[in-house]
Amino acid sequence: MQIQQTETNSKKLKSPEMDQCIQNCLNCFKVCEETLARCFTQIEHKDSSHLVLLKSCAEICNTSAKFMMLNSKFHSDVCGVCSKVCIECADSCEALGDASMKECIEACRKCADSCSEMAKMPH
Repeated sequence: MQIQQTETNSKKLKSPEMDQCIQNCLNCFKVCEETLARCFTQIEHKDSSHLVLLKSCAEICNTSAKFMMLNSKFHSDVCGVCSKVCIECADSCEALGDASMKECIEACRKCADSCSEMAKMPH
């Protein structure tokens, strides 16, 4: 009973902006994971720092989405970190100059923008 009330209250507190940010985070998570898999199998970009950054970005995006879904009071803090990691990941992908990185760059930048806005939201 208590859990159902909490879930209902969480849904009431979410905004359309938060819902969009959750979707952007989940998409970025998916795209980073797919890009990472391609790096291992198809692409010649196997620089360990780039691979770690892709995995880090995927993980923080997934975590940010979860914190927002929980309506955790820490979601804005996590979103702030997520924005920074996404920007760095996008920059790293862009620096490779490979057209196959375009989707990842776009997903990271979109997620960074929405997470940056979420980071400004009050707890």
